[in-house]
Amino acid sequence: MVPRAIAAPLLTLGLWVGPARHLTAQAPAYRDSAVRILRTVPLIDGHNDIPDAIREHGGLDSVNFAVPQPKLMTDIPRLRAGAVGAQFWAAYVPVTTLHGGEHPGVYALEQIDLIHRLCRKYPQTFAIALTAAQVQANFARGRISCLIGIEGGHAIENSLGALRMFYALGVRYMTLTHWETIDWADAATDSAKHGGLTPFGEDVVREMNRLGMLVDLAHVSDGTMSAALRVSRAPVIFSHSSARALSNHVRNVPDSILLRVKANGGIVMVNFYPAFVSEALRQHEESGQARVRAFRAAGLDSAAIADSTRRWAAAAPHATLAQVADHIDYVRKVAGVDHVGVGSDFDGITTTPDGLEDVSKFPDLIAELLRRGWTAQDIRKLAGLNLLRVMSEAERVAGQGLAGSR
Repeated sequence: MVPRAIAAPLLTLGLWVGPARHLTAQAPAYRDSAVRILRTVPLIDGHNDIPDAIREHGGLDSVNFAVPQPKLMTDIPRLRAGAVGAQFWAAYVPVTTLHGGEHPGVYALEQIDLIHRLCRKYPQTFAIALTAAQVQANFARGRISCLIGIEGGHAIENSLGALRMFYALGVRYMTLTHWETIDWADAATDSAKHGGLTPFGEDVVREMNRLGMLVDLAHVSDGTMSAALRVSRAPVIFSHSSARALSNHVRNVPDSILLRVKANGGIVMVNFYPAFVSEALRQHEESGQARVRAFRAAGLDSAAIADSTRRWAAAAPHATLAQVADHIDYVRKVAGVDHVGVGSDFDGITTTPDGLEDVSKFPDLIAELLRRGWTAQDIRKLAGLNLLRVMSEAERVAGQGLAGSR
C-alpha cells in the first residue's frame, strides 16, 4: 500500500501522472509459453489491496467482482486472464487507526471478514487456503486460493493473544509495521525508536514461528529486518518490496539483507510500485514532495502551485515492465532463483509500470523473463514454488512444538 501522504499532494491538484504509455506487446511465442507454464504451477501474488479498495468503493455489495471493474486493477475476469493461481489479499490496517480513536484490531477483523465474504461469494472462482498443500489442491480443481496477510503489526494491539486469534481466522502472514514505527518495531519510513525490535517484538516473531505465520518484512526498517532475521527460525518474506540497489528507496531491500534472506531460506516478492522500481521516478517524486512543501511555505496561491506542478508532473519518467523484470533479475543474481517472487501491490498503488496495468498482465512479465533466458523451471519457482516451499517450511517449524508464549 502506497502512503497516502505521498500521493495526496499531487492527487489533490489532479496532476498524478498515470501509466500513459505501453510497452510493445511481447512476442506471441514467449507469451504463449508463459501461459502454458502458468497452467502447471499456481502463480502466487504476495500482496493485493483489493479488500481496502472494495471498502472505499462502498463495500462488497457495491462491487460485482465477476465483471470488469475499470476503476480497479483487480476483478475475476482479469485474475483469470492473468493466470493467477493464489492471492495473498492484504488485510490493510491504516496507521491512522493508532491516532484517531479507532481500534486497529477491529479494523483488521473487518478486513479479514471482507476477504472471507469475498471468497465465499464466488465459490466457483475462489477457495480459502490455510496451507501450502491447500493452495496446490485448490489449483488442481481450478480455484484461486484466497490467502490472508495482515498489513501492519499495530493490528494486534500489543497482544500475542490477538495474534493467535488472527491466525485462527486464517491469517498466514503479518507485515510487522506499516508506514509508522510502532511500540515494538521500527518502520522504514519513520524514525527509529527501538534499534529494530524490542524484546516484545522478538516475542512476536517467535510466536509467529510457533504458529506457522510468515514474518513479513516489507515496510520495516533495516534494523528490524536484521533483528527479525536473527530471531526467526522459519523463512521470512518480503511480500511486496524490490531491490534497493536499483531504486534507492528505504522500502526496498539492500544487498546485505538479500544475502541474509538467502541464508534464511526466505523470499523477496518484487513490488510493482513505480517509484520502488525506477530510480529516476523515485528522485522525481522526491523532488515533487519538496516542491509542494516549498510552495506552501512560500504562501503561493493554488493556481500558481497547480501550474508549476502540472509542468513538473508532465516531465515525470515512467517505470516499465522491463524495469520490474530488472528487479526480479537482480534479486535472483544476489539471493538466487529460489528466493524471488512477485508481490504486485495492485489496488494499493496509485499508478503502475507501463505494461503492468492490472492483474491480467502477469503473463507479459513472465514472457519478458523467458525472453531474457529464464527456464521453465526458473519461472515455476518465481511464480509459486518458492513461496510454497517457504510456507511448507514455516508449517514444519510450527510443527516442532516450540514452547508456547504468553
